[in-house]
Amino acid sequence: MDSVSFLLVAVILTALAFDFTNGFHDTANSMATSIATGALSPRLAVLVAAVLNLAGAFLSTEVAKTISNGIVDDAKVSPVMIFAGLIGAILWNMITWLAGLPSSSSHALFGGLIGAVWVGAGESAVRFTAIVEKIVIPAVASPVVACVVAMLATYLAYVITHRAAAPAARKGFRAGQVGSASLVALAHGTNDAQKTMGVITLTLIAGGVLGHGSGPPWWVVLSAGLSISLGTYVGGWRIIRTMGKGLTDIQPPQGFAAETSATAVILASSHLGFPLSTTQVCTGSILGAGLGRRLAQVRWGIAGRIAVSWLLTLPAAAAVGGVAAWVAGQGNAGVALVACVAVAAAVGFYVLSRRRPVNPDNVNAPRVPEHAGRTLDTTV
Repeated sequence: MDSVSFLLVAVILTALAFDFTNGFHDTANSMATSIATGALSPRLAVLVAAVLNLAGAFLSTEVAKTISNGIVDDAKVSPVMIFAGLIGAILWNMITWLAGLPSSSSHALFGGLIGAVWVGAGESAVRFTAIVEKIVIPAVASPVVACVVAMLATYLAYVITHRAAAPAARKGFRAGQVGSASLVALAHGTNDAQKTMGVITLTLIAGGVLGHGSGPPWWVVLSAGLSISLGTYVGGWRIIRTMGKGLTDIQPPQGFAAETSATAVILASSHLGFPLSTTQVCTGSILGAGLGRRLAQVRWGIAGRIAVSWLLTLPAAAAVGGVAAWVAGQGNAGVALVACVAVAAAVGFYVLSRRRPVNPDNVNAPRVPEHAGRTLDTTV
């Protein structure tokens, strides 16, 4: 095997590693509210999400095509640049997972690729018009739309059922949540799994294996779907707790409304080929569900921290991707150095997470109250 084909294999494996982190980082998107309300047990929830993420990966490839020949000029991209961009995305995913922040894995990927390609091939290789049209505008609009839709849906849910017996209404909405959470997981697979498909396809184009403008081969679709579903099954419990217990106290009608609203927005964007952030959509819908219930408490401090992480994701991942591209561009030794640093950092983040572990047994535990002399715990 020559060095070029070996590098291609290394980049593909790194892309699948990113897909795995995308899976456990985004499990909360579909299942946080169902776990918080008790509609599904934690372990069953992640299993359902994993299966449906895999199924969703086969429903469409429009988003994958946007990634592979939309935001950068595939004729100027090399496998080393893609490798560096993936490293930037993986490290940002690990940082925000450790902090329990539902930042966007999608924007981490875009940022890493943009930074790496800019450094490696110059500004002309980055299609800024496409980035604004297909990434920036949906990033701003999608959480707002999801928030408004979920707020109205939550309000209507309580109005329609206000005469029903409370226990019966809660039971009905919990049953509905099984279906609505499953739809979110399916929609997540149609959008997020495709992003890794697009990256692998871009790698194959850059390496001369596929022609310019090609779509993802079947084995790329299958491997990306399996990787994200495995990551989903592992469960990003730290982020699940933030989304399920941190932003607001979710009741079954709110959970049902949030999940249904998020599904509608995600599926619409997948059909149009917009690679939006499912994390931002689902977080916006949870916030809207909190606003839609009278007397519900929305924790704006946590919402603010999440918003800051959203603002930092693109530039932070781009900076790491750019640095990684410069180092990896020095040759095989540079590639090896970047890989070693990334592995060491990932192991370090995991070790730090074990100091205050979150798992299926304590993900729904009561949050630490805020009082004098103690800071509210939001990074469990």
